[in-house]
Parts: sequence; structure tokens; C-alpha cells
Amino acid sequence: MKFPMPLQSAALIKRYKRFLADVTTPQGDVLTLHCANTGAMTGCAETGDTVWYSASSNPKRKYPHSWELTQTQAGDVICVNTIQANALVKEALESKVISELSAYDTLRSEVRYGEENSRIDFLLQQPNLPDCYIEVKSVTLLQNGCGYFPDAVTQRGQKHLRELQTMAELGHRAVLLFAVLHSGINHVAVAQHIDPTYALLFEQVQKYGVEVLCYKAEISPTEMTLQNPISVTR
Repeated sequence: MKFPMPLQSAALIKRYKRFLADVTTPQGDVLTLHCANTGAMTGCAETGDTVWYSASSNPKRKYPHSWELTQTQAGDVICVNTIQANALVKEALESKVISELSAYDTLRSEVRYGEENSRIDFLLQQPNLPDCYIEVKSVTLLQNGCGYFPDAVTQRGQKHLRELQTMAELGHRAVLLFAVLHSGINHVAVAQHIDPTYALLFEQVQKYGVEVLCYKAEISPTEMTLQNPISVTR
């Protein structure tokens, strides 16, 4: 997935009000960026980090610049725009990069399903195969050499696990797909120390047939691709 235009760089001053961040450009100007990531962004938003941002030509936007990537002072590159995770997964599914899911030819997005008023990120269908429900979660938290999900207590994520379990019990394929958007993460674990309820559900749903896949993105200021399978440890 190529960015429409190469991203521009700036130095992060601070992130605030969840949706906003102030940065200093190389020319010394201060810009306010829109931040699509409402999560904790632990380790992804430190003062002095390099921010890579895109620019919109939409005159109706109050903040025309969007925070896309962070380059940490340790050199890691992270996609902090969570909207991009689904775009990367969709591209990978359509190009058959994710081998475990390559038998399906029909892809639908944001389909209503389940008993808790949910929408599945992707529904794959193919004659003579069970429908495949895919929930995508982006992983950007790096601690002690390991990538973790979630980075905060997530009742929404807990709900998604319950919904996937129900689909598996009904005879469908149910897949939790971790999209790793951090260059420093080479294996992933569930963050029991952050959300123990999510960790318990994660173990439970696999016993009912929910599959867990994990793919890592290659990230640069010009393009991103989801292509490398990595391990999920218990």
C-alpha cells in the first residue's frame, strides 16, 4: 500500500486531547496534526520522536495534516494510524499474501454479525467452504523485547472475542488476526498484565476453535505492506 504522496517529517512536541498532536517542522513551524489513534499509544508518542504525517487537500478539514508514522529515538518505525491496519489486511487478503486464508475469493467488509451488535472487519466466503469471520487488531506496544496486545483494558476487544467464539461454535471459521505495525516487534503475546480478562478470553476462545494469526508489516514513509508471519507466544 503506497501513500498517495510521500510523508513529511517533523519532531513531536506532545499529543493531547487524544485526537491532536503538536509537532515542529524542519523549518521551525509548529503544526497541529489530527491523530486517528485513540488508544494509549504507549512508547509511540514520546517528545522528540520523529513524526511522519500526510496532508489532505480537503478544505473542510480543520486539521488537514494526519499523523501516520512514528520513528522512535531508538530507530523503530511504527504505524500509529489504526485505520491503516484494516487497509493493509484487505490488500494482503486480496493479493493472497495470507496463505492460511488464500482459498477464499469473496471478501466483504464491516458486515453486521453476532449477538452483541458487532461488525466483523472482514467476511470471506467461497462455495463449499465455511464462511470465515476475521477480526483485525493492530499491535504497536513493545515492552521488554515483546509485542503486546492490548495496550489498555479493552471491553470492545473482549466483546469481539466472545463474538468470534460464537461463530466458531456455529461451524464457521473465526480468525483473530494481529497486524503488527511496529518494526521492533518480532513476536507477540497477549498482555495479561494489562487486561487479564482479555487474556483469559483469548485462551478460552481458542479451545472453541478460534484461530489466531499474526502478520508483520514492512513500513516506510512511502509505502507499507503486510507480508511476514510471526509467532504468537502464550
